[in-house]
Amino acid sequence: MSVLADLLDNTYSDILVYVNFGDKQVNREEKAQLLSELNELFTNAEIVVVSHYKGLTVEEVSELRNNIRKAGAGFRVTKNRITRLALKGTKFENITDLFTGPTAIAFANDPISACKACVEFAKTNEKLIVVGGAMGTGVLSTDEINKLATIPSMDELRAKIIGLLQAPGSQLARVTKAYSEKEAA
Repeated sequence: MSVLADLLDNTYSDILVYVNFGDKQVNREEKAQLLSELNELFTNAEIVVVSHYKGLTVEEVSELRNNIRKAGAGFRVTKNRITRLALKGTKFENITDLFTGPTAIAFANDPISACKACVEFAKTNEKLIVVGGAMGTGVLSTDEINKLATIPSMDELRAKIIGLLQAPGSQLARVTKAYSEKEAA
């Protein structure tokens, strides 16, 4: 049997090997490119949220992807084996255990946006299950991701700070205007 395998390896070494990836065939070069893209994604991201999407329709996945994109994060359905390989050598290497079953990742540089988008979608659709994630080198549990989702985003915090800074000035202007109108009357 091993002689036959050696013969096949030597005889057909020039033939591209295809790997089943969902509904399409992926050859080794495409697989290597996908691995490289995922590795770069993990290297550049500050947070990764891992979820299971079993039972979601294409329309629901598109809606989820759009919601996550609007929040300033990215979303990708992953192939577990390739993802585990891509995680090697990155700060998220310790979350490889989360990649079982139909898995998708949300990733971002803003630690709040990916969590918030995934948790909000999971509240309205029970088919999306957030299983964990990582921020920096630390692993995040589902509870920790839910807590992060309740924190206001950077844009919301900036708006609140600007509102607080503008409030005293506008109050002072109103008081001054009212005082000048009172003297004029």
